[in-house]
Amino acid sequence: MFEKKKIITSTGVEVRKKPLGLRIWTNRGYYVMFLPVAIFVLILNYWPLLGVRFAFYNYKPVGEPVFNGFENFTKLFATDAFWVAFKNTLELSIMKLLITTATAVIVSIFLNEMGNLLAKKALQTIIYLPHFMSWAVVAAVASLFLSPSVTGMVNGMLRDWGILGEADKNIYFLANKDMWRPIFYIINIWKETGWGTIIFLATLSGINPELYEAADIDGATRFQKMRFITMPALANTILTVLILNLAKVLNMFESVFVLYNNAVFEVADVISTYIYRQTFAVALPNYGYSTAVGLFRSLVGCLLFVICNWLSKKVRGRGIV
Repeated sequence: MFEKKKIITSTGVEVRKKPLGLRIWTNRGYYVMFLPVAIFVLILNYWPLLGVRFAFYNYKPVGEPVFNGFENFTKLFATDAFWVAFKNTLELSIMKLLITTATAVIVSIFLNEMGNLLAKKALQTIIYLPHFMSWAVVAAVASLFLSPSVTGMVNGMLRDWGILGEADKNIYFLANKDMWRPIFYIINIWKETGWGTIIFLATLSGINPELYEAADIDGATRFQKMRFITMPALANTILTVLILNLAKVLNMFESVFVLYNNAVFEVADVISTYIYRQTFAVALPNYGYSTAVGLFRSLVGCLLFVICNWLSKKVRGRGIV
């Protein structure tokens, strides 16, 4: 017979808690339903973590893995290409975060100011749609528009407008180091702005209408109402979005991978694409080195997460977790 544990509640009432084994048996149906999910998570999320040990091995497709201690990390910190990718990751991610957030805020405010409900809903739908397109499709469309061939729409327009002469060559936008980043930011704005407006529109819908009515009585213009009522109401949400997304700045891969090429590695290569090339684009890859790069990225990501959690407690009064 199981012995029940005595518990004294905050009100002074004594209750007897069933032992763990009996509670599991009583709720066995729920545990059986949860079991497939637990197995799925363990196999796909935790089992691969055992491969982290190869960060300390010289592991190539031929031969057995050989333990080499911190040699992979020594090579990592001494490789200029890695630091270029690390710097590009931070610059691209942070700039993309700031630009897309600012654009989402501006679009949200304009949508909120629209009086025609039908036009507002139609515009919302139009700007939401790009988010649901895969990056492969987005890259294909962008490549068609920016193609240096005779079918490239942008080059064709530049010739029609007289900006490019008969003797001038077509511009290969995605292979130009000076143009690649602005193009990357513009494509991200087009794809992600609509989705980013959702949380800001939710915040705007929660503003007390009486504040705007009082401002109307005081003779405030529409711009003044946006400046002194709308923007202060959005300030905390904007800061929260920035803090929560800051922890994910190192997770950039697909958006860069489908748009970059050999000519722009200097300004476009990020940590994830660097790992990909070290693993799949080398004749005899060292999986141990690739794992070391991934482990370093994960450690930096954990550090950023801790910092963001601390900032979230300071700003929101509660952490991310």
